Amino acid sequence: MTNSQKLSVNDLAEMVGGRVIGDGSQVVERIANLDTADESEIAYVDSKKFFDTARNSKASCLIVPVDAGGEFKSSAVIEVANPKLAFSIVGAALNPAKRRDAAIHPLASISPTADIDSLAYIGPHVAVGDYSHIGPATRVEAGVVIGDNVSVGSGCVIHPNVVLYDGVSVGNNVILHAGVCIGADGFGYVRDRMGYHKFPQIGTVVIEDDVELGAHTCVDRAALGRTRIGRGTKLDNMVHVGHNCDIGERVVIAAQTGISGSVVIEDDAVIGGQVGFGDHTRVLSGAIIGSKAGILPGKIVRPGVWWGIPIQPLDEYKRLNAHLGRLPQMRGELKDLRQRVKELEDRINKNQQDKSK
Repeated sequence: MTNSQKLSVNDLAEMVGGRVIGDGSQVVERIANLDTADESEIAYVDSKKFFDTARNSKASCLIVPVDAGGEFKSSAVIEVANPKLAFSIVGAALNPAKRRDAAIHPLASISPTADIDSLAYIGPHVAVGDYSHIGPATRVEAGVVIGDNVSVGSGCVIHPNVVLYDGVSVGNNVILHAGVCIGADGFGYVRDRMGYHKFPQIGTVVIEDDVELGAHTCVDRAALGRTRIGRGTKLDNMVHVGHNCDIGERVVIAAQTGISGSVVIEDDAVIGGQVGFGDHTRVLSGAIIGSKAGILPGKIVRPGVWWGIPIQPLDEYKRLNAHLGRLPQMRGELKDLRQRVKELEDRINKNQQDKSK
């Protein structure tokens, strides 16, 4: 949820370090798609293949690459080095995040030993346990459960029905979407003659500053020690992070990825959707892993682009895929070769029999 506001083209250009061509006094109210934008709206174009669409756009302002402003008829243009990034910044300025006045809802259940900053918002049916701390300007929405000895920093947004188990730590400016669960027990068991005995799950989870976790994402507590999500990392919906994982800074992980215990993902790695990680794997900084890849336990994934099951460099994956695509044709050719070999063998055998007579 956001609250829209109006800003001039000049204000927006200053915000993104851009150069204005045309009427900088125009007021912009909304962001929009390039092909649907109308008056009082701003759109962006960052590729020449969309220039024709941009020339016909009705947007009041376009954000375009440097030295491309003369290509367009819009009454105002902002030239920048990275139009998509500038558009994101403009979008945030025109649609600031919803704010809540500081308050504790009368239907919230707050432990008398909890420390709630006077500038925080606590919604209805929120439960906050013993000795937990919630920082200033943090917004805790309806139905959130915060256990004992939990620390939540300043400027966080915790959406409905998030669960923070005992002892976890959340940094500043963190966004946790609906249904996120942090600090559940890791999947750790020891086999004995009678079945499985639970290994102690007594560690913690540390979520560093500026992290965003998508809806229904789960981060398990460490068995011993900590599970960590590094500063600026973004996880999509329904990602599972197993116990004792260490995920670095500015990592992005798409939806439905499952990460087994004790995996290390270094800074700036990019992980596609539905990737499966075996335990104790390590992804080095600079690695990009394509969607639906499978990584065997203990594997080290080096910088570069990787894909497939088991994971392999992209060029090898594409080459193998090309061969797999020819399998039906190759099967037909093999069947034909077998028939021809059989005919040759029959002919040879017949000739030998004729000679022996």
